[in-house]
Amino acid sequence: MLKPLSATLLVALVTTVPVAAQEGIKLQPPAAAAVNVKDVATLEPSDVATLKPGTILFTDYREKASANPESGLIAYADWLKARPVEAAALAPFPGYAEPDYSVTLNGVTKQRHETLKVYVAEGRFVVAKPPGAIDLSRYATLDFVAKMDGAIRHKALSPAEATPTKDPLAAFAKRPDRPWCAAANTVCLESRYDLEGKLPLGVKLANKLELGSTKKVAEFVSFQSELRVLPANEAAGLATLTRIDTPVAGGLEQTIFWVNQILRFGKFLAVVQPVPNDQGKSVITTYMALAVKADVLDRKQEYARVPVLKNLLPAQVLMGNSSFNTGTSISAGLPTYARNRMVAFADALARN
Repeated sequence: MLKPLSATLLVALVTTVPVAAQEGIKLQPPAAAAVNVKDVATLEPSDVATLKPGTILFTDYREKASANPESGLIAYADWLKARPVEAAALAPFPGYAEPDYSVTLNGVTKQRHETLKVYVAEGRFVVAKPPGAIDLSRYATLDFVAKMDGAIRHKALSPAEATPTKDPLAAFAKRPDRPWCAAANTVCLESRYDLEGKLPLGVKLANKLELGSTKKVAEFVSFQSELRVLPANEAAGLATLTRIDTPVAGGLEQTIFWVNQILRFGKFLAVVQPVPNDQGKSVITTYMALAVKADVLDRKQEYARVPVLKNLLPAQVLMGNSSFNTGTSISAGLPTYARNRMVAFADALARN
């Protein structure tokens, strides 16, 4: 059942969305890139032999020109089975399982199991310097993270203020081995991203829909994460993930362990290794995993009932296939966000 829609919102949205966009044509300028990005079907170890500095290979498992709006997403349970090494490295912590928690509505408490779908992107590039010349600690700072995406604001977070640590209702997101941000040489971050372009207006209109829940969609994404250089013993095993036959020289990861909506977790991982047969160069393999709450994707039926919102279907927006997508950050969709994060990191390593 639909709630009455605000005439002001409806008129504003219709008049700000071009006709072509309403028909589903994606109008989005390409992101500026300091390096050349080459899309490939998969990353292969043999690619390193011909990969030149200044080029990044990128893949995210999406089917090109697919009619499936969820192309590029994989169910978390299927991910564990189909790509176990990748899932083990990119999950928030070893043994991570889809959340189970209690929900109380109108005085009635029920147990809920939350299913997830995961978007994974991979990038690979070569830097014309040996691994010993790459100091990953330079990139494990709040200041550097802020430079990676100027649209996202960051501030330091006290480990004691991490939501899974202090909120009993978020206990399902706790690490079983240690509190979040408690490891040595770890930076704890709280971040906020305000949706851009037409998305805030679309969210206002979408919140007029009766979705069977009192929880509304926010016009911003806030998240908490820990950023750290991996200890040598943790980084060493990542050669199994990259499938490059040289010792791992270092690893950097940012793990998003709490998000206010839409996503449940995320991880950015970079693995540094010497180029096979050329110890004077380094090959860096990067990964971005973002887990989407499956119930967010299930809202497509409610959105589809309103013609002006047919391009606000969550799967389309998240995967960057909507006329509501804009910019080069999260509002552009997960693929553009992941790609630009990898390009920014590659550019930083090349310049420094």
